[in-house]
Amino acid sequence: MFVRRKRNASGSFSVQIIRKVGRINKVVKTLGSSSDERELDTLERQARLEIDRLQGQATIFSREKDESLTSMLSTISNNEIELVGPDKILGHVYESIGYERIGIDELFKELLISRLVYPGSKLKTIDYLARYKNKEISVYSIYRYMDKIHKEFKEKVEEITFEHFKDVLGGRIGVVFYDMTTLYFETPDEDDLRKIGYSKDGKHQHPQIKLGLLVGPEGYPLGYDIFEGNIYEGYTLIPFLESIEKKFLIGKPIVIADAGLLSNSNIQALIDHGYKFVLGGKIRNENREIKEAIQPLEIAEDKPREVNKGGNRLIISFSKKRQKKDEYNRKKGLEKLEKKVKNGKLDKNSINNRGYNKYLKLESEVKVAIDYRKYEMDAKWDGLKGYLTNTDMNPNEVIGAYGDLWQIEKAFRISKTDIRVRPIYHRIPKRIRTHICICFVSYAVFKELERLLKIKKVAFSANRAVELTKNMYQIRVFLPESKTYTTVPLKPTDEQQELISAIMKI
Repeated sequence: MFVRRKRNASGSFSVQIIRKVGRINKVVKTLGSSSDERELDTLERQARLEIDRLQGQATIFSREKDESLTSMLSTISNNEIELVGPDKILGHVYESIGYERIGIDELFKELLISRLVYPGSKLKTIDYLARYKNKEISVYSIYRYMDKIHKEFKEKVEEITFEHFKDVLGGRIGVVFYDMTTLYFETPDEDDLRKIGYSKDGKHQHPQIKLGLLVGPEGYPLGYDIFEGNIYEGYTLIPFLESIEKKFLIGKPIVIADAGLLSNSNIQALIDHGYKFVLGGKIRNENREIKEAIQPLEIAEDKPREVNKGGNRLIISFSKKRQKKDEYNRKKGLEKLEKKVKNGKLDKNSINNRGYNKYLKLESEVKVAIDYRKYEMDAKWDGLKGYLTNTDMNPNEVIGAYGDLWQIEKAFRISKTDIRVRPIYHRIPKRIRTHICICFVSYAVFKELERLLKIKKVAFSANRAVELTKNMYQIRVFLPESKTYTTVPLKPTDEQQELISAIMKI
């Protein structure tokens, strides 16, 4: 007798016990059918046991083996089942970047891996280490550790990160993208670093710091810096660029940044320091002279135009999608103003150029009204976008370069959602700096994982890969004959095996 898989019309397989009688195969028993490989393996094992039973080979020794295996498995405790996926996959990526050269102990790697697989407060980190790594460590030990490593650590991290991704980008950094975000604290207290200021996240009542991030093409991290919470972001760019240039001899790459850096003083500073740039801006905020130069131009989606602005080129593009968005936002802004005017919540001090308040006017000495003529005239700027540059790139190249700025927006989104760099629960500046450093390395590991998966043409995302590592375990078992312990990895799923093959062979 033997076991056979028979393909069914539905595409599934039936597992059968076959007896050969002469030249004819007769079905003795059908154990079941499935299209799942694991279920088919189980059915085949059951079929082989059934053959033994039918042939009279089931003996007391088979039962003794079963009982012995059952007894052995019953002795395995929770602390002998270990999560190994994060260390195996993410730890390998960490080492491939070169972070082991930092020269500190394993705790740092464990802190950043937990930031990727189990992000949250340090209390959550110690819960992760205890539950999945069988390591008992107090939160105070982590705090003392963060205090110890904060000083020289940032420079080493930046150096290793920069050199690695410089190699990835072919040994030359021609374009960099810069942006800044606010990170708030779950505390009402200010200090020299944490200041209450304008928050992009609407957390104006919370003390905050500002994080400046420099990335290259594809969003690969190059460097970061931390600034006081109340500093204007336009004042941060030049010091940051000079710091990176001095440390890594980066030269003068083209700087791509958003409208927050579009001020005359900042533009002049970039020019004075020899930088080429592409800065985004809103056409409707330009002065009358520039607007009058733009008005007669025929600008279509495939037909950008340019005008001179202070010796630099202002590229103007048009997008129907942007036009619809601008029109929608204008209408919503007007509706809010109308409600405030109707409820008498506005006075003459409300008449300014802040947002949609520019549509207000004073009808008498005290009555505030809406100037609908301004509202209608503003519609002609819907869909237009400006790009100020001193490069010699053609208009489409400028627009394309600025379009890649979404990579840094993605970097901040990953940091805030997947790595959860905010909110920050620390209050001591050196711990804050170490926390940001850990998050920066976590982001670098995430981006490298993403890159490696892309090289190997793996179908799933980096986020999915991180999820897969959370269910990769091994069992620590005692071998009675040799009186020693060994570890046995649990069989990976098909996706997990694909991840292991893609990453571990790099």
